[in-house]
Amino acid sequence: MAELEIGWEHYLELEKLALGTFSPLSGFMNEAELRSVVSDLSLPDGQVFPLPVVLDVDPDQAAAIKGRPRVTLIHAGCEVGELEPQSIYGVDREKLCGKVFGTTDTAHPGVAHFLGQRELLVGGPVTLKRRLPRTMLEVELTPAESRAHFEERGWKTVVGFQTRNVPHRAHEHLIMLGLEEADGVFIQPLIGWRKAGDYTPEAILEGYQVLLDDFLPPGRAMLAFLSTAMRYAGPREAVFHAIIRRNHGCSHFIVGRDHAGVGSYYDRYAAHRLTAELEDRLGITILRMPGPYLCRQCGGVVTERSCTHPLGSSPHTSEISGSLVRAALASGAAPDVEMMRPEVVAALREVPLFVNGTVS
Repeated sequence: MAELEIGWEHYLELEKLALGTFSPLSGFMNEAELRSVVSDLSLPDGQVFPLPVVLDVDPDQAAAIKGRPRVTLIHAGCEVGELEPQSIYGVDREKLCGKVFGTTDTAHPGVAHFLGQRELLVGGPVTLKRRLPRTMLEVELTPAESRAHFEERGWKTVVGFQTRNVPHRAHEHLIMLGLEEADGVFIQPLIGWRKAGDYTPEAILEGYQVLLDDFLPPGRAMLAFLSTAMRYAGPREAVFHAIIRRNHGCSHFIVGRDHAGVGSYYDRYAAHRLTAELEDRLGITILRMPGPYLCRQCGGVVTERSCTHPLGSSPHTSEISGSLVRAALASGAAPDVEMMRPEVVAALREVPLFVNGTVS
């Protein structure tokens, strides 16, 4: 049988495809699937799917597997799975980026990552032969495992919460609102490929563990990692994240301000609009949340729906800024207590903080 060497990122995609995390997708996208997803946000059978999940190869690799009914997938010398190659094809990458990311600007990390891939794609169903060990695997749950945990806890309704950051007060506010809607909240930080400067898995774990141990209602919150790549695709990625949480057994999913955004590439509520358009086909209820901010006149964290003092309307209001929190932590300073709990800050001092960097 022909063999194809794959990197760690593609191994994680293989794993998620085989375990049902990306259902209804069951393999790397063939040409028909990719074109349908890019143009219509759905697979050819009409099921919603918003983002490419592809396996890139160079011409020599493509020639070696062309015409083979099955290909063994190898990572670091280990047989990890098999692929049934249905098509080997090229794609207009700039055009695809314009559709998927809304830009072809290579300063966008998702665009730069996609344009940097090898020139051909191979698609087809996959099977997983071996699940590889890794850091934090014990904090990750498969869709079958998370569903079993929810059933064991007696949770009939579960709110999924997506994050790639350590928790600040705005995150807490959204989680608390989620708990008002359901039996439990499933906090599932994403720890796959991310850009330099993103938080490390250790920092995310330590920060959220403080909330679970001391500030969230006992037995009503669960934390588990999701090892897949961050695409930075804004509204399309919000739909992708909702599908993943549906597959994990969530009944609801929180979409906040500028969900999965980066820089100023997306309108802050574009994800709200797209999820509203597709919600009746998603199989999960979307909780579209406005962005929380601080209002010192009202005495706490509020949103535009709950406060009569709009953000920026007075010196008493201020944004809870992830950028400000990040800058403070990077410099070794403690963020304002109104933005991040001191207990969380203290926990973060014990672990590496950033990808390619550490907390002071």
